[in-house]
Amino acid sequence: MSDAWGTKGRDGGAADAGSAGPGVKRGGAWDAYRRAGVDIDAGERSVELMRASVAATTRPEVIGGLGGFASAMALPAGMREPVLVSSTDGVGTKTAIAMALGRYDTVGHDLVAMCADDLVCAGAEPLFFLDYIAVGRVFPERVAAMVASVANGCRLAGCSLIGGETAEHPGLMEPDEFDMAGFCVGVVERDRLLDGTAAREGDALVGIASSGLHSNGFSLARRILAEAEVPLGQGYVELVGRILGPATAPEAETLQLTLGEVLLTPTLIYSRAILALRRRLEERGSELRGVAHVTGGGLPGNVPRVLPEGLGARVHPAAWPMPSIMRLIGTLGGLSEVELRSTFNGGLGMVCVVPLAGVRAAVSSLAEDGLTAWQVGEVVALDAPEARYRES
Repeated sequence: MSDAWGTKGRDGGAADAGSAGPGVKRGGAWDAYRRAGVDIDAGERSVELMRASVAATTRPEVIGGLGGFASAMALPAGMREPVLVSSTDGVGTKTAIAMALGRYDTVGHDLVAMCADDLVCAGAEPLFFLDYIAVGRVFPERVAAMVASVANGCRLAGCSLIGGETAEHPGLMEPDEFDMAGFCVGVVERDRLLDGTAAREGDALVGIASSGLHSNGFSLARRILAEAEVPLGQGYVELVGRILGPATAPEAETLQLTLGEVLLTPTLIYSRAILALRRRLEERGSELRGVAHVTGGGLPGNVPRVLPEGLGARVHPAAWPMPSIMRLIGTLGGLSEVELRSTFNGGLGMVCVVPLAGVRAAVSSLAEDGLTAWQVGEVVALDAPEARYRES
């Protein structure tokens, strides 16, 4: 299938499946292919269903349209020394929750978030995204829902969905199984690249609220919930009250949801807000010195990555709330809060490094974009090599 979703693209077959083009009578080898489990017609129906959502993400730099063997995009005009930045990722075992619930309209959003939010840690603006979807069987409406979810994520990130691939794997995957991966490319001026060297001792760490588990730690979460025999269809409020007691109030946005729906809450896409934060700080005479995307490895595994040698992060967990879904999983699995912050995001999807004098402006800027943030710690000089991250 083509990266540009042509007739060859997203047709559910191998590299050359569907290359006869629309309106060409199929037969012979095509019938044999269908008997082997690959439905080219279903793949082409998927392409037609996704066209509108894909087109809605188009930036002015996109060259050409759907239908080619590859995709093309120009760099934004006026850049002096553009540097391309790239990131690739998948959704992980969160797809198992989507399959169990028969929900395919959120995980594509997660896929974009995991890539676009990595790019902005380098100061890059996301330009374009390509996805790869493997399925046991092409169900056109289902594939279109996945791609529409990717497109929605791209709109939120400000990038174009310019290509993709859907592969049908009969015999390797069950008909209802699927997996997703993708990659994003962004651009930044060379002298604007955030490379992990700008932070200084005494700088503040500003944490931005997550929307829950995001897309990490689901292997552990699924195992704990399965062992506790908690059904995904269980009402979330009732479950929190029964397991955590009246002292823990579920978030307002979860009041009408089931456990499964809370688990599928899409990862927040921070890229546009982070780029705006950098601009607003500079307008106020401050600066953004580092950005950490809190994914696998939690806070200890990610915050130190944006600090230069000799410096570490001192974090104050009492400064922000941990989401109820993490407390729920922790209680059911016997995990401490320290373990939760090391496995999941602990309630912070991003951590920014700013000068201490810029904290108020940073929190205000993020609020303008609908994000809640707190000063959650500071950058400190190391007194031991292993102390790159500590809590107090």
